[in-house]
Amino acid sequence: MSLSTFDVIVIGGGAAGVGVSIALKHAGIDNFVVLDRHHVGASFAAWPAETRFITPSFPTNSIGMLDLNSVAVGVSPAFSLETEHPTGQEYASHLRGVAQFFELPIREDTEVLRVAKVGEDFRVDTAEETLRAKHVIWAAGEFQYPRLHSFPGSELCRHTATITAYEDLEGDDFLIIGGYESGVDAAYHLSYHDKPVRLFDTGCPWNDENSDPSVALSTYSLERMREEWFEQEVELFPHTPIQSVARVDSGYEVTAIDGRTFFTTTQPLLAGGFEGSHKLVADLFDQREDGFPLLSENDESTTTSGLFLCGPAVRHDNHVFCFIYKYRQRFAVVAKAIATSLGLPADELETYRKWGMYLDDLSCCGEECASC
Repeated sequence: MSLSTFDVIVIGGGAAGVGVSIALKHAGIDNFVVLDRHHVGASFAAWPAETRFITPSFPTNSIGMLDLNSVAVGVSPAFSLETEHPTGQEYASHLRGVAQFFELPIREDTEVLRVAKVGEDFRVDTAEETLRAKHVIWAAGEFQYPRLHSFPGSELCRHTATITAYEDLEGDDFLIIGGYESGVDAAYHLSYHDKPVRLFDTGCPWNDENSDPSVALSTYSLERMREEWFEQEVELFPHTPIQSVARVDSGYEVTAIDGRTFFTTTQPLLAGGFEGSHKLVADLFDQREDGFPLLSENDESTTTSGLFLCGPAVRHDNHVFCFIYKYRQRFAVVAKAIATSLGLPADELETYRKWGMYLDDLSCCGEECASC
């Protein structure tokens, strides 16, 4: 078994992994490697064919306005893809192009089996070899780790993350559990094909007045809900948490906590979110009350020094960094912390600030409201 030592090992070749790797290069760090068990952008490539980004892309410009879906200064998916709301497959191709442009040292088809701190270094075991590093950045994301066990019988449902194309789904009576972005997206595409849909949610995200898109639906989703076919085919059930799903002779019985039951002959769809890959390294982090990893001000584990988190699982107080334009603000923070520990000045990272990609003062991060 071979043994290689790096200053940094980045685990995950998606938006977070590619973005923070570029920041590492800008920090003057060259001795690093990126590991991905599939290929660059694999999670995006696995999105349902019709699903698009809810955040709009626009060409990055010289006055410091960075494309919301960009992971690096100087690149823009709107410019390269020429579309405002790219599909997952389109965005995966963009990430591959970015990785090639920056000549990132990526090893694809490399599955990480375990990460352990041994003395002052990390040991990262893959199926082929054992690697060592002074620092590890966990950037594996969440889409490939859907939440499947939310209530009794949830295993009878099909998670929206496993759907290749909504156009190909068979059935004429769809019941969707979960009314946030994924659930609305599924309902939109099914209703477009004249499929009746009942959409259930524990709350009422489509009427939530919170301006934080981590809580309320995006404008893109709200706009699509006003399409004629959506209003005709989709019945909304707000404040209706589901208690269980059971298989009956001719279909499925779905029971709400308030006692109401709903029947469908089509396998229910589960749009209840994701467990996230961070669960795989939960033993290396302390946990917040909400179950997410507890992080230092530099997104480092508070119990395992040298282990950093990048991506949609990053949380600080009430701040949720679940979208690319949010978590990319922390790439430079992580890169700077690692560079400092290696004795590098990382002065080039200061250019990230004018592009809104260097958020190291969380006191100015919060909800912005409009009163009219």
